[in-house]
Amino acid sequence: MRLLLDFVCRFGWGLAAGLVITSPTVVTGGFFRVNSLVVMGLATFAALLAPAAGGTWTVPAAAAVTAWLASVAWLGERRRAGVGLCAATAALLAVATAIVSGGLAAPSAARWPAPLGLPPATWSALLSGLLVGLTVHAMLLGHWYLNAPGMSVAALRRAIDQALAAWAACLVAAAVATVPSLSDSLRGADSATLALLALRWLAGLVGLPVLLVMARATLAIPNTQSATGILYVACLAAILGELTAQLLAVAT
Repeated sequence: MRLLLDFVCRFGWGLAAGLVITSPTVVTGGFFRVNSLVVMGLATFAALLAPAAGGTWTVPAAAAVTAWLASVAWLGERRRAGVGLCAATAALLAVATAIVSGGLAAPSAARWPAPLGLPPATWSALLSGLLVGLTVHAMLLGHWYLNAPGMSVAALRRAIDQALAAWAACLVAAAVATVPSLSDSLRGADSATLALLALRWLAGLVGLPVLLVMARATLAIPNTQSATGILYVACLAAILGELTAQLLAVAT
């Protein structure tokens, strides 16, 4: 249950961050409104999961409220308020991710550690959330071209570039965490752990960038529908890779 809570918080944080870094002057307000409600659903799910998983429900619940307020602001075409509320939602879900991963104490604790003192596992969780969230964000943006066909293709190209940047950061983090102790880990690992390790690298760290680059190249035609289809597969690769990474972290 805690793994699911961790993943939902990561996913929500990354998706909310994608809304913050997307230009509202290029992308129509309806996209932000609909996806603020998607983030609200993820935050609500996390708040419902938290008590059963031994976590705190207050932070994701607060994120659900701010996400709903963001959708209201976007409905009224209040761009500045909408972006600010999306940023508040992203910050709250980042805090929820840090709490679940053990980098921050729950709000009821007497003292919180300094943010820069977060352990590597928490930074890894935040990067993982960005990778999944920005990849899904790019796919949802590609799908939005069916509703707004006149929208500039540059917005989707930029979203894919952001997902690639998140992948590069995750690749560096995974290499730093894995390579120094790889030989010792391989000697003591069973077949299930080796299979998970191979799946994590092949799907999430090798296959994903290939799919993202393919989607970006398709935009040169330009064909947003084909690019979105490729991004659907990229979302599966990102989710599979990061869920496998979570299982490996628990197993090792």
